[in-house]
Amino acid sequence: MRAPFSTALAIAFGLVVLLGYFIPAPCDPANPGLSCTFLGIRVVLLDWGATLAGVAMLVGIVNLALVHWRKVRASGKERDLLSAVFLLAFLITLAAGLWFTPADVRFQRAVLGIQTPVEISLMALLVVTLAYASLRLLQRRSGLMAVSFVISALVFLLLMSGLSGLFQQVPLLREPVNVINRLPLAGARGILLGIALGSLTAGLRILLGADRPYSG
Repeated sequence: MRAPFSTALAIAFGLVVLLGYFIPAPCDPANPGLSCTFLGIRVVLLDWGATLAGVAMLVGIVNLALVHWRKVRASGKERDLLSAVFLLAFLITLAAGLWFTPADVRFQRAVLGIQTPVEISLMALLVVTLAYASLRLLQRRSGLMAVSFVISALVFLLLMSGLSGLFQQVPLLREPVNVINRLPLAGARGILLGIALGSLTAGLRILLGADRPYSG
């Protein structure tokens, strides 16, 4: 096994944090013992993890800013004026966040006023892309799953475009439409469950030493 010390250290720390969630260890400040020590180690490890995650995010932001700065300073066709717009917006947002703090209502309103239209535009673009991908999938593979995907996409597009309210006025169609409207929520929950199971599997593989991302 390569890097046995790092592997043993990662497994030990992972087990300490994991067992802390399943084994309650009441800590009495008047009579500190092993439970208080165990709780203190777990809290320190979680604090270290949160700090390292924040530092990693900061490094990623700085790297993103440097990449766009190099595009601004480039000459010829490699120069990108949109990178200058990005850097200007980034500096304005950073200065406003440091001056007003993220808890300020005016700052939150300004950020949401820009973020919400961008997210809506991305979702609209995603709908068009999925519709086009479904048609291409039907051309390449005209199987049962492809046909089911295209039909479900068309049905949900029609219902979400405002026809759902019209169908609910018909007594015979009210309950089927309500069931269909609940299907996206069930699908979203299924995706979240899949993400949770995938994260659990990845964590168990690291705890068992099968995957060692920390060894480089």
